[in-house]
Amino acid sequence: MSFAGGFSFHGRPAGNQWRPGADAPKMSVELTLQAQGLDDKDVLSKSDPLCILYVQDAKTKQYAEFGRTETIMNTLNPKWAKTFQLEYRFEERQLLKFVIIDRDCTSNVVQDHDSLGFCEVSLGEIVAGQSRGFSKQLFNKKGFLKIFSVEVKGANTLYSVTFSAKGLDNKDFFGKSDPFLEINQVLNGNVMGPLVHRTEHINNDLNPKWKPFAFNSTKLNNDEKALLVFSVFDHDDNGKHDLIGTAHMSMEEMLSAEQRSFPLINEKKKAKKGSKYKDSGVLILNSVHIEKFFSFLDFIQGGLQLNFTIAVDFTGSNGNPRDSKSLHYYQPGHDNQYTLALRSVGEIVQDYDYDKHFPCLGFGARIPPNGETSHDFFLTLNPNQPFCDGLNGILAAYAQCIQSVQLFGPTNFSPVIEHVARFARRGVADQTNYFILLIITDGIITDMEATKRTIVEASGLPMSIIIVGVGEEDFSAMEALDGDDREQTRRLSSGVKTAERDIVQFVELRKFAANGTWNKEALSQCVLAELPSQVTTYMKKMGYKPNINSY
Repeated sequence: MSFAGGFSFHGRPAGNQWRPGADAPKMSVELTLQAQGLDDKDVLSKSDPLCILYVQDAKTKQYAEFGRTETIMNTLNPKWAKTFQLEYRFEERQLLKFVIIDRDCTSNVVQDHDSLGFCEVSLGEIVAGQSRGFSKQLFNKKGFLKIFSVEVKGANTLYSVTFSAKGLDNKDFFGKSDPFLEINQVLNGNVMGPLVHRTEHINNDLNPKWKPFAFNSTKLNNDEKALLVFSVFDHDDNGKHDLIGTAHMSMEEMLSAEQRSFPLINEKKKAKKGSKYKDSGVLILNSVHIEKFFSFLDFIQGGLQLNFTIAVDFTGSNGNPRDSKSLHYYQPGHDNQYTLALRSVGEIVQDYDYDKHFPCLGFGARIPPNGETSHDFFLTLNPNQPFCDGLNGILAAYAQCIQSVQLFGPTNFSPVIEHVARFARRGVADQTNYFILLIITDGIITDMEATKRTIVEASGLPMSIIIVGVGEEDFSAMEALDGDDREQTRRLSSGVKTAERDIVQFVELRKFAANGTWNKEALSQCVLAELPSQVTTYMKKMGYKPNINSY
């Protein structure tokens, strides 16, 4: 992507002093990552690299985690499929840190894994260096990181394709090849560019048919004439995948009915066999079609309402609210961890709910007047008044509730999840409502199996669940509920049922604390990061389209 020629700013009133960023055009960029020549930390195999992106806050200068790639097994030259989308602000130096680790265990704590190096760079440097190919040497380690950047232009075209192959070369001695397909952009005519898609590998099959997949037109820089390279490899567990052959074509060619099969050429084999060489198999395009892809903003502008419900943990493990060490210790004007989470998320989400009346729940406490234990009560403690008026109403109800209930236990999530799911079930036929449950908790879930079952059953509903963990508890078990495909594992399951989609986002609050201060902006970004895609995934699954007549 190039920004040659500079910027022009229009529409400024005569005589007004221009302020940087006041009316600059807003742009977003998508980053795709590759690494080469990484250090090998494993004895019997190669490293299993994962890259973590940290973004520096412009005010505090503290870094906070923005996101993680998937783990690529047994390779020193990973090409990650996970991309990162960032707003690009010309008037601000946006510092990024990329940390690569060798993933050795299930822990999500970076320090529990071997470091493969890191680098710091500004987003401006990445953008400006694209015409030359941008890479950065890893600090204090072997290897370097290559970063591709493309401008996200808001295109809403989705290409759905199905590929197969026939007559592939056999690369294995004691079986057949285990082929997978990898698609990359081609830059500047002949330079291998960022990864567009990587399929699954199919065991022992020289005539594979891969699962259908789809990708957005932004992967092609919105250019159907852009050349793509299709590479078929024989998968090996040690990461040394053998190239079977490659083919080149553009999306424009794929959409044409004139040609649907493409010879796979292995240049080394061709050079060795000369005129006797024909191909190393044939890549077949079985199907291709274009879908209109509607963004989260399309649905919001079309009238979609986000119905926000809060559930607060009032179990005894939080500590006596009158004790300053308690997570519920609250003084007006001074946030505890619960009110910090409420503010960080509530300030953003409340703008998407037209009446700003939020149902707020509590669980794990003995409530007045009879002192009975409840795992699903209204924060107002009034059965006839479940709603709180805006963020200030939520904070006021919380402050009153903490003085009125007795913290007890255990920590059960399933009742509050089912509470919101009941409303979401009614909203399935209504395309204008989506339900969000924010659970703030300090402890390990007591009813884990019931919670899993409830989430799996809710995964087909217009509903998302955000869990914010407060305090110093070990939340590693909570990660099981978050269906991120970071290690290409299965979605959340309960019994024989598997979740239809990922609807849970889990965040540990303590990760956003540094030097006694809290990075509220980074917290809210991380907490809400997956919500737009969860909404659009649900709408696509249901075949819903935004009401374009409303905007």
